[in-house]
Amino acid sequence: MKESKWKQYITIYGFVFFLVSVMILMVISPKKTISSAERRRLAEKPKLTVKNLMDKSFMDDTEKYLLDHFPFRDELRRVKAYFAYDVLQQKENNDIYVTDGHAAKLEYPLNEASVKRLATKMKGLQQQYFPDQTTWYAIVPDKNYFLADKNGFPSIDYERMHVLLGQELGADSASDAPFRFMDIVSGLTIDDYYHTDTHWRQECILDVAYRAASALGISDLLSFSTDSAVFTKNEIQNFYGVYYGQAALPMEPDTIVYLTSEVTDAAQVWSLEENMQSGKNAGTVVLPDEEGAIWKTIYQTEKLEDGKSLDKYDIFVGGASSLQIIRSPKAASQKRLILFRDSYTSSLAPLLLEAYKEIVLIDLRYIDSARIGTYVDFTGADILFLYNTSIVNHSEMLK
Repeated sequence: MKESKWKQYITIYGFVFFLVSVMILMVISPKKTISSAERRRLAEKPKLTVKNLMDKSFMDDTEKYLLDHFPFRDELRRVKAYFAYDVLQQKENNDIYVTDGHAAKLEYPLNEASVKRLATKMKGLQQQYFPDQTTWYAIVPDKNYFLADKNGFPSIDYERMHVLLGQELGADSASDAPFRFMDIVSGLTIDDYYHTDTHWRQECILDVAYRAASALGISDLLSFSTDSAVFTKNEIQNFYGVYYGQAALPMEPDTIVYLTSEVTDAAQVWSLEENMQSGKNAGTVVLPDEEGAIWKTIYQTEKLEDGKSLDKYDIFVGGASSLQIIRSPKAASQKRLILFRDSYTSSLAPLLLEAYKEIVLIDLRYIDSARIGTYVDFTGADILFLYNTSIVNHSEMLK
């Protein structure tokens, strides 16, 4: 009987000791503002007000804060991941699986409604802004295209995606077809992608850039095909991609290699967000040719130091932006390219600056289609829609 009581006391006092220890650690441990592993900002300690107390948001925000700043949080996430893989024998954790040295995110099944929605969006833009111009489109495969089937993971039906999108767009190889398909990825392999991230590696997509240029009829303006000798290779070490934090498993970091030349060094980027005014002029934009317009370099390495970016991949043209205009004073022509894009294009566009005086990057995840005409002149420009399969399968994110 006494032994039973002692066990109860040990259990109770042990639990109390654990709670008190956690509370003390929560108070004394330094508070981080960002999670480098998860590449996101952590919740801030909420301030108690009558309003948030009444609508119960204070308790919700407090819970988020406590979860984000729980002691040894990253270590516990890793233990959970090991438990899922090694004990429960799960093949993925948080929809992330690791195989052949690569982390990838499950993407299935094919959302045919999304494919049709994207086609409708593309056709609407063409009819509104460039009805008489040849319009190209290309699809960048995600990492599942190379990894899923052979390793026993489900994936979308890529062939069906291509066929359905082509049917919806009325795509054809004929010069008078409204949309023309551009095959730029036939030579891609899994090794052309970062191990810990979703994106392709710039130094590995010179052939992609050359294929795009060939389809657009400007390949003769490029001084490379697949050889990077015309570029200087610059390295950024210890790149932990988006899948590293989500998988919560130890992986070797990637190295970002970005390619520079006299052409890229001379080019500059104007972005809508950078030139959006505040204060008494809030809501107005300093346009590219107006006095006071802010222009930045193609590779914005300062983002590695200023704490404003959580992703080293943002060095490519500054990362996510609703609308960017790149001007290349050393281009071999006066031609212009309008590129409806996602983040994959950030590392591709600099490789085309030798051929185009101006490249306009439009990301419909961040700008409404109706606003584009305020800033972009489509007359005489080459037009290309380039999206990765995740965007095609989740086109509801496009405005």
